[in-house]
Amino acid sequence: MGTEAMFAVAGKDFVIIAADSQAAFSIIRIKHDADKIWQVGQMLFACSGPPADTANFMEFIEKNIKLHELRTGLPLSTKAAASFTRNELATALRKGPFQTDLLIAGIDADGPGLYFMDYLASMEKVNKAAHGHGAMFTLGLLDRYWKPDLTEAEGIELMRKCIKELETRYIVDLGKYKCKIVDKNGPREIVL
Repeated sequence: MGTEAMFAVAGKDFVIIAADSQAAFSIIRIKHDADKIWQVGQMLFACSGPPADTANFMEFIEKNIKLHELRTGLPLSTKAAASFTRNELATALRKGPFQTDLLIAGIDADGPGLYFMDYLASMEKVNKAAHGHGAMFTLGLLDRYWKPDLTEAEGIELMRKCIKELETRYIVDLGKYKCKIVDKNGPREIVL
């Protein structure tokens, strides 16, 4: 967990993820326009941690999921992609660990799926999630405003509330945020 913030919420027919856009090394900001939300097929993977670990791990996962689709002709479900990712993270834990925390989002036949995964390869399907220091400020808001029939407009407003809370209470300026949503039409970026 570093000076990062990424949070997500699953609604009735969508999942929305927001993440800060800074890449940092210790107390130095390296980049202010980093995109920490990767599109892998029709899913979104939000990945936080040291920039080298996140880039290496996500490129590995992205290419292997694509390879699976090319070999079988079938896309992985969100649950299958999350399980594959968890297995690879667990395998790496014993060899050369990646310090990455992930939120995995997608839409399957049974509805929206949001998976929380930490660097120790623990995984759980959730309705709302957050990683990084930002989690300390946003989990209360996510708990307070999440509901099973959350609409897309309410989800976007909830992301705005989380960002406003971080801008107000967190001492570190995380800069701008990127926000992406996945629904039956696939992933897309939205402006908050």
